[in-house]
Amino acid sequence: MDNVRIDKWLWAARFFKTRNLAIAAIDNGKVKIGGDRVKPARLVKLGEKLYIDNGSDEWDVLVVGLSDQRQGAPIARTLYEESEESLARRAKESERRRLFHEPAADFKGRPTKRDRRVRERIDHGE
Repeated sequence: MDNVRIDKWLWAARFFKTRNLAIAAIDNGKVKIGGDRVKPARLVKLGEKLYIDNGSDEWDVLVVGLSDQRQGAPIARTLYEESEESLARRAKESERRRLFHEPAADFKGRPTKRDRRVRERIDHGE
């Protein structure tokens, strides 16, 4: 296999759960090859550097393997190598998320009048 469509590769490498999510990310500029926006049909080649923002994490990877079939995570992990800067950035972001409790995480569904007032008090520093 010499080349694979980028949407298929992102799906096979398990950056996105579905090809449709991969296509949407590509169309929204969340996936770049060498700093340039691409189209979903763009062919990925070995040795290319990708920037991928899948919503929860940002990755800088080097393509070292090609596949258009989704397989297990250990196999998918062999398709790319993540840069040291990317690893450090993701570890730092993961630690930040672990330590910082999102205040809105306690609210389930539409806030009640009481919830809204509590949130307003927090926002205004009362």
